[in-house]
Amino acid sequence: MKKMISTILAVLLFSFGVISVSASSNDLGKEVLQPKDGWASFGNGTTGGSKADENHIFTVTNKSELIEALGGDNKSNGKNDQPKIIYVEGTIDFNVDENNNPIGPEYYAEGTGYDFEEYLKAYNPETWGYKKEVEGELEDARAKAQKKQKEQIVINIGSNTTIIGIGNDAKIIGGSLNMSGVENIIIRNIEFEAPRDFFPQWDPTDGDYGEWNSEYDNISITNNTENVWIDHCTFTDGENTDSSFGKYFGRTYQQHDGLLDVTNGASYVTISYNKFEDHDKVMLIGSSDSKTTDRDRLKVTIHHNYFKDLTQRLPRVRYGEVHIYNNYYEFTNDSEYLFDYAFGVGAESKIYAENNYFNFDYNVDPSHIIRYWKGTSIYEDGSFVNGKGKGSKVDLVKAHNEGNDVQLDENVGWKPSLYTKIHPTQAIPAIVKTKAGVGKIN
Repeated sequence: MKKMISTILAVLLFSFGVISVSASSNDLGKEVLQPKDGWASFGNGTTGGSKADENHIFTVTNKSELIEALGGDNKSNGKNDQPKIIYVEGTIDFNVDENNNPIGPEYYAEGTGYDFEEYLKAYNPETWGYKKEVEGELEDARAKAQKKQKEQIVINIGSNTTIIGIGNDAKIIGGSLNMSGVENIIIRNIEFEAPRDFFPQWDPTDGDYGEWNSEYDNISITNNTENVWIDHCTFTDGENTDSSFGKYFGRTYQQHDGLLDVTNGASYVTISYNKFEDHDKVMLIGSSDSKTTDRDRLKVTIHHNYFKDLTQRLPRVRYGEVHIYNNYYEFTNDSEYLFDYAFGVGAESKIYAENNYFNFDYNVDPSHIIRYWKGTSIYEDGSFVNGKGKGSKVDLVKAHNEGNDVQLDENVGWKPSLYTKIHPTQAIPAIVKTKAGVGKIN
């Protein structure tokens, strides 16, 4: 474990094999979400681990040290509400064993009976068909291997925690941070490379031709978790883009799920100044149309984020009151990820979108920016599509209604009050490209 950089006082207290350090008063790890900065400022606000004593401020350089700093046992760390600040230095790979040795599909499959080639033979649609879900010994073996991977790469975060990267190269690859039934968490200045599910499930009943479905989000905020601030992080598929996985049964062998999902009654979340790049399904808010207990929950603010070369869910929303403002959406010819839609209007969703900027290198009809997903309403104002000046302003709800059979209204039943400054739309590309993502926290 390395000592903190010069902003950290030289008080080193060894605890459980990780170094505890004392932070200076102006250190980024002590920063809290400012008043009115989105839904995460609701109630007592979001302060993370800012009240940590000097015995609970750590620097970590690998997964084992991260688990130790979070409480010492990944199975119970989610219940550890001791205030703590954890600084991430360098790259942390989650696909490692307890001794931090790299592990992969062979390690997880060992002893489960899983064999990919046999799996393909057993569930080939030419013999299995498309009318029933897969089942049997090989599917059970796949599930066992997937469970073994999950135990290694899903890391549980307890309440009153700040996790922040040092400098501009802090990175977590192949892992998922899970916040379940907790509160008051801050994640800042870390690059996340999307985790790969080495054992996706074939579902022949998904759509007309079946799909490979995977697990693991980079960040999962779920099960009534409250007051979370995700700020100045970068999320990407990195070198493991979807096309690199190939196709089986004519469908992409999908090993990625979401980047940042808010589900199952979680609420009071602010997502600010992050960069999301090169991914398919980006952000899901609300997991099921039938989960009516999500009413009056899923309150999320999304502002000043840089969405670049993504396909869908920017975000897709069910039930929640979601304020989306001052985000920059850019889609270039160089990416394999082609745009499908941005705002998914799901069951009882209440999206309030203001002053967002969309820039496409290729032709996209503005009627495709909003997608109907069984919702009825979305408020939108001030969006620009391709270019600068008043001529670029587009009424996205009107564009949707003119280009689609289902008509949406703008009566969402609420108006945001928790925000600081909303910038004019024409200023957004320069502001967001300059300030969003890792290494730009100042």
